[in-house]
Parts: sequence; C-alpha cells; structure tokens
Amino acid sequence: MAIRSFAEADTDAVVQLWEDCGLTRPWNDPRKDIARKLEVQRDLFLVLEEDARIAGSAMVGFDGHRGWVYYLAVDPGFRGRGFGRALMQRAEQLLIELGCPKFNLQVRVGNEAVLAFYRSLGYVEDPVASMSKRLIPDD
Repeated sequence: MAIRSFAEADTDAVVQLWEDCGLTRPWNDPRKDIARKLEVQRDLFLVLEEDARIAGSAMVGFDGHRGWVYYLAVDPGFRGRGFGRALMQRAEQLLIELGCPKFNLQVRVGNEAVLAFYRSLGYVEDPVASMSKRLIPDD
C-alpha cells in the first residue's frame, strides 16, 4: 500500500472508484470536482495504490479554520484491510502540519456503516444542520 498525491493520469481510475463506491451523484460531475480540486491545495488530494492500481482516495481541504474530507473511498474489493483508516490518518497528519485545529466531514443520512467507521476513528457527530447552496451548476 502506498499513499501519494493525485496525478492527472489517475482521473479515470479515481472516477471509476467513486462510481464503484456509490459516491457520485447526477448533480455533481466528478471530473469537474477533480479539476476544481487541482486548482486548490492539489497536494491534499490523496490516492492509495495497491497491486499497481488505485484502491482508495481522499480529497482533503483546509480553509484556515477547519479541515474537510470528501470522496473518501476504498475499492470494495480492498475493504477491511485498513486502507480507509490509513487514508484518514494521512489526511489528519497533513492537516496537523498545516495547523488545522478541527477536521470535519459529512456522511449521508442513513449510511450507518460509514458512520460506524468514522466513530471507530474517534469522530463524533456534531449537533449541526448541514446546509448548502449551489452557486455553479455542473450540468
């Protein structure tokens, strides 16, 4: 297992990984999400390689106040081997190096397996409502 920064050549494999993991949605173009990330803190976009293929990803960001993670994904065929934990540990390490005091993430309601995973890493649910407003549509 090796964790490294994303490279443009990883795009097709990462999009396929996200699709295989059920992370894509019709209103979010994953290729546009990747292009946007490459414009901001590209070194915080991580991929995990195993057996010469992309087996995981984590899109990390820091806004000066909080860190965030999106698109944490582990290929279903590689789950249960600690890859998700390794990606999160690397993300936390990078954020600590940047002076980030708190790390946030969002989980879709009802995704109990993912909530349990994050709880096992020490994350807790905050009593907040997540709100959003689409500024630039992807369609």
